[in-house]
Amino acid sequence: MAQLWQMFSQAVTEAQGMDLWEGLAVILALAYLLLAMRASVWCWGAALASTAIYTVLFWKVSLLMESVLNVYYMAMALYGYWLWRRGGEQQQGITVSTWSWQRHVVLSIITAVLSLPLGWFMANHTHASFPYLDATTTCFAVMTTWLVAQKVLENWLYWVVIDLVSIYLYLSKGLMLTSLLFVLYVALAVGGYFLWRADWRAHQLSLSER
Repeated sequence: MAQLWQMFSQAVTEAQGMDLWEGLAVILALAYLLLAMRASVWCWGAALASTAIYTVLFWKVSLLMESVLNVYYMAMALYGYWLWRRGGEQQQGITVSTWSWQRHVVLSIITAVLSLPLGWFMANHTHASFPYLDATTTCFAVMTTWLVAQKVLENWLYWVVIDLVSIYLYLSKGLMLTSLLFVLYVALAVGGYFLWRADWRAHQLSLSER
């Protein structure tokens, strides 16, 4: 409890004199998640702005793959906006879908295997901190962001795990405010799952009544 209070006090102290850009990135990142929970297409605009800022911030603290990941996020923000507005067979946007657990197992194994050579490269040829852990979270975040754009319900469960690991990474680098944001992300990811599941069930019910 004392350690938790110390972390909170440190975060408050940093927030009082925090870098303006990190503060703006935090606000935009939170806006993205809240809008995404409601399946609002405008979440992608907030994502584009936030990830542009984080690309620079992570590069400065030597989380190289986190920085590269945010470049990918910017591209996915544009793709997600288009897909949610113009995707689908009738070009009227897409609806929430769900995948079988077998499909998720296969996807997870492939993603984990792909992260290994990336982690080895970072460990041997870059100055990255926590190369294998950084590579793993990067690969899974790449995959999960694509699931968000596709409106796959289970994306929120992946984010819970990714966010928990990210908290450790950011605490290790002294990004206290961002670490606290990711604690909130865990709770919001759980909420997002239930909101999207309700949306999916409502859509399935409407289809069955036709």
